Amino acid sequence: MSQTKPLISTSFSYETLEETLDVKPQGTRLHIGIPKETAFQENRIALTPDAVGVLISNGHQVVIENNAGEAAHYKDRDYSEAGAKIVYDKTEVFKAPLLVKSAPVVEEDLRFLQPNQVLISPLQLSAMKGEFLEKMMEKKITAFSFENLKDDSGTYPIVRSMSEIAGSAVMLIAAQYLSSANHGKGVLLGGISGIPPTKVIILGAGIVGEYAARAALALGASVKVFDNSVYRLKRLQNNVGQRMWTSVIEHKILAKQLKTCEIAVGALASASGNTPIVVTEEMVSNMRPGSVIIDVSIDRGGCFETSEITTHEHPVITKYGVIHYGVPNIPSGFARTASQAISSVLMPLLLEVSEEGGFENLIWHQLHLRSSIYLFKGALTDFHLSQEFDLKFTDLNLLIASQR
Repeated sequence: MSQTKPLISTSFSYETLEETLDVKPQGTRLHIGIPKETAFQENRIALTPDAVGVLISNGHQVVIENNAGEAAHYKDRDYSEAGAKIVYDKTEVFKAPLLVKSAPVVEEDLRFLQPNQVLISPLQLSAMKGEFLEKMMEKKITAFSFENLKDDSGTYPIVRSMSEIAGSAVMLIAAQYLSSANHGKGVLLGGISGIPPTKVIILGAGIVGEYAARAALALGASVKVFDNSVYRLKRLQNNVGQRMWTSVIEHKILAKQLKTCEIAVGALASASGNTPIVVTEEMVSNMRPGSVIIDVSIDRGGCFETSEITTHEHPVITKYGVIHYGVPNIPSGFARTASQAISSVLMPLLLEVSEEGGFENLIWHQLHLRSSIYLFKGALTDFHLSQEFDLKFTDLNLLIASQR
């Protein structure tokens, strides 16, 4: 039996093949609606003309209600030049599958909401009502809240920006009300040579407290910070970069310090929602006439017993000769800066939504975004809201996994 020898060729011929690349599927085109806010004292807008321009150049569609940016000094022309469509009918804006708002949902918004719409807005527990949630659940809305929107480093960028604005603004506001023109004590908030510095007390060593302390120190004031978390006090000192007078909240020490201060700032936060009252009416009655209290935590009840909610039009009331400032939405008083801060977080997020092929894909891949969702296709996925309004709670992770 003869074996056939294998044929060996001395020349191999290579043929070039076309290169195949792993191409990502085409991103989804977004249709975004921005209504004009009618909520109390809301001057901000969630996307600036520059951000709208970036979205439109990426192939997205933006519809804006006329004069929506007016309170933040953004004109309709700025938006139309950026490529947005200006409409005069609110229902037209609400037809967009994706709504972006700078204020929480108010009662008159509910009838305009479309089935299966996606909503990005603040939640504001104090403004939310059970019947609002039930109507949104009926319409199978998916809702994201600003307050719980996390970035990939685990921080809350919009809350942080708003707190930085409020903290920095606090000292500017206080300085204004200390002047003689505003029936204040007639004291300049600053360190003038040969004159003892103005004394500032800050309750709370969070971001608001930190930025208020930075501004006060920069003006040359003497700053004393109270907080029950030693870790937060330590972090504030490290962030500001200098040693400061700090203390846990001990009532005798606090009462003694308040007696001699010119400015007291309430910047305490609480995990449960309502701020504890740490300054009693008696402590306020012993403060110097003409001194100023600014209660930043007023939207969660306030930490001064004598605080009351005031408006941007009538910002102060006087009790025991002490000027009280209790405007709840301080960043709204600096609407343009606040709008830019919100916009710089939302615009990249919306581009990411498009790249991933929609919200569902995005939250499947980006776990940190799940904390900001309180409604998913009509199911209530926020445990605190379900407890507060006695509504059925559904675990978001299970919901998402079941849809894959």
